[in-house]
Amino acid sequence: MAVSFSDIQAASIMLDGIINKTPIIADEKLSNAVGAKAFLKAECLQRAGSFKPRGAYNTISRLSDEEKARGVVTASAGNHAQGVALAARLNNIKAVIVVPEFAPLTKVLATRAQGAEVILHGDTFDAAVNYSRELQKEHGYTYVHAFDDERVIAGQGTIGIEIAEDLPTASVIVVPIGGGGVISGIAIAINELLPSARVIGVQAANVASINHSLKEGEPMEPVAYAPTIADGIAVKRPGQLTLPIIREFVDEVVEVTEDEIARGIYHCVTNSHLVVEGAGAAGVAALLAGKIKLAEDDVVCAVLCGGNIDGTLLSRIIEQVLVREGRYVILKLLVNDRPGGLAALLNHVAETGANVIEVQHQRAIWLAPLGRVGIEMILEVRDETHAREVNKTLEDLGYHVIREHQGDWQ
Repeated sequence: MAVSFSDIQAASIMLDGIINKTPIIADEKLSNAVGAKAFLKAECLQRAGSFKPRGAYNTISRLSDEEKARGVVTASAGNHAQGVALAARLNNIKAVIVVPEFAPLTKVLATRAQGAEVILHGDTFDAAVNYSRELQKEHGYTYVHAFDDERVIAGQGTIGIEIAEDLPTASVIVVPIGGGGVISGIAIAINELLPSARVIGVQAANVASINHSLKEGEPMEPVAYAPTIADGIAVKRPGQLTLPIIREFVDEVVEVTEDEIARGIYHCVTNSHLVVEGAGAAGVAALLAGKIKLAEDDVVCAVLCGGNIDGTLLSRIIEQVLVREGRYVILKLLVNDRPGGLAALLNHVAETGANVIEVQHQRAIWLAPLGRVGIEMILEVRDETHAREVNKTLEDLGYHVIREHQGDWQ
């Protein structure tokens, strides 16, 4: 095998004092939802905001003086970029990072802040990889692969050692998969230290290549591809090194939808008080969606592999999930087009205990009857039962209420 447990142990020694030994946090609400004891490995609290410095530093620190002198180059969807930039800065060498044009601005700026040269190129991770290889040939840089490298895999595998040390009762480890580097390293470590535990991989359904690749016996691109909010695992093809490790040591790979990923992010932010990105929340998403079978005596640990999410995207996700969970409702109705009509309506809403988030008048666009004006309100309510109570109260007062439901605008 290309990577051994001893390699991971050596990486752990190399990383001592460099990376954070991130905490494992009990998640009571998740435990109640899945019917088993659930914990979160908060790698979103790692330096540079993700697990990536583990593999990057383990790799770059082991380069020869000649390789370091040439500088390093890589391609990344964002987190590996920051990991390489940090590792290069700590080793006082030049780093050139190619990131896809869709990479979140947050990750681009954070990478530049580490002193790396950042080049935006291509609309996919694979396009960025191809261009980074061209730069390698042109300038003689040393290449640091995001996942398909023994030293990178060994570095990421140190997460598995920490899980085994801090949560020795763990029986199910849930790990997001992009190219397969982190799950490969973790799976090797868990197989050595907690051999009876299951390792479950999670992919975004929009970029799901692993099960297809396992079936075909070689790294394959997804049958279908679509953009995903889990940009950190938006990798079209697993590695030549990682796929055999996944086949040998990973028990199952499940897939989660965009809505399920959004719910995972929302859960971590609101219940665990941890900011995670789409890739980081994939494991929690799979658990909440019931994609992973658990027994009552299972102890499950989901790896939150990154927290580098753009603030505007996070706010949109939270709002959308609030709508889906019935915390935000959209009501449309007509009131008399005269002074006091809107005020009376809002007073009625206030009496129900609902909070008005937004109000819009609509006249011509709704073809509202003359003398009437259309009102569209976004209300914050306690739950679905409260939403129905508000709706009924307004109808009992004589308003004709239409509630907008998910997908009505599509």
